[in-house]
Amino acid sequence: MTNKEEAMEEFFETIKCENGEVFNLSYHNKRIARTIGININLQEYIYPPTNKLLKCKVIYNQENILSIKFTPYKYKNIKSFKIIQDDTIDYRYKSLNRKDIDKLYEKKENCDEIIIVKNGYITDTSIANIAILENGVWLTPKQPLLQGTTIDRLIQNNNIKQSDITLDQLLQSPKIALMNAMIGFKVIE
Repeated sequence: MTNKEEAMEEFFETIKCENGEVFNLSYHNKRIARTIGININLQEYIYPPTNKLLKCKVIYNQENILSIKFTPYKYKNIKSFKIIQDDTIDYRYKSLNRKDIDKLYEKKENCDEIIIVKNGYITDTSIANIAILENGVWLTPKQPLLQGTTIDRLIQNNNIKQSDITLDQLLQSPKIALMNAMIGFKVIE
């Protein structure tokens, strides 16, 4: 392995597959293009091996698709959150290097998940984007740590609006929802 290969950052996409269908590929293709500046058609690479609900993990770098792995998916039951403040965290690309997020997640104590606050505003959880319900409108952070494919889809379809969200707004919201490629838009009960 050359020094260039050792230094090349690796990224990933998590893609939902069920009943032979591969969901929302155009949004994943767009995020890959934003990340590495190359258009890749994931449709040419992803062939689900079963009809079960699967998580397809595509690992890639600046030059190639490195691997594609399918695993059965089970929804994580999230009921409680720990608020974690970190004004320096940066995760604008879906990188395999999640050490900063993992360090924050370790602080969750007895909670199921964390909500990360940066510079006074809500950003994301460790595994999903977040939204709050305010005056009958779903709002998601204007500056999430990672711009998710589900957020992109919901914004494009006018189902959600981006806004700066303070901790007070979060605490006063009657409902919150999590969003990612595997769960879609899931209101937390």
